[in-house]
Amino acid sequence: MFGIERRRKIMEQLTQDRKVYVAELSKKFNVTEETVRRDLEKLEQENLLQRSYGGAVLNVGTSEDLSFIKRTSIHHADKELIAQKAESLINDGDTLMVDASTTCLALLRHLKTRNDLTIITNSILLVNEFVNSSFTVISSGGTLRSRSYALTGPAATGILEKYYVDLALISCKGLDRSRGIMESNEPESLIKQTMIRQAKKTILLVDHSKFDKTAFTKTCDFTLIDYIVTNQEPSAEWLDFFNQELIKIIY
Repeated sequence: MFGIERRRKIMEQLTQDRKVYVAELSKKFNVTEETVRRDLEKLEQENLLQRSYGGAVLNVGTSEDLSFIKRTSIHHADKELIAQKAESLINDGDTLMVDASTTCLALLRHLKTRNDLTIITNSILLVNEFVNSSFTVISSGGTLRSRSYALTGPAATGILEKYYVDLALISCKGLDRSRGIMESNEPESLIKQTMIRQAKKTILLVDHSKFDKTAFTKTCDFTLIDYIVTNQEPSAEWLDFFNQELIKIIY
């Protein structure tokens, strides 16, 4: 087993158990304890865990997978501002793939006056909220993650792959200039990857708290993002970076 695969499995176990032990991992992977310690050191350098005597504990910030209800109450005013800023990017007749994030839901609430929009989504809340709207709404189906009301898994990605759309609307849990765009869990990250592939352009909606933040799993590189809409001006370093990546930043 390659080191990168071993470290991925270590993070999977950490996400589930919140702690791991060097001796147990050594036996599990049939490697020396020193090899395990080096793996933990590399993961700690990436701010994914904190080493402790005999093992490591999960860095809560990287694994935080808040419920949809709790996320709705966080940065509410910022999300409303992002939605207002992003409105102009959506035109009558557009076809959209939309993730299950609270920020994307806020944007769709601002688009009720748009005509002939087609919405393809993995969010059961979005489907429910717009059941009587003028939108044409297509649900991805799939396995429900109850914390986020998101449909995931092979059934969901299989449906998404049948469509090609104008825009993908997504959010994320963290952005880092070297690590890319990150999510707190792999099932929803895979959904967002599929949406990006099926769209002509991708719009990332993200509030200021997500900048310079590491999350559990990488969704994509910045090269796949066309627009980023946020609630306040990013730092000069970020603005230079977006300029280099040819990303249009709106704030």
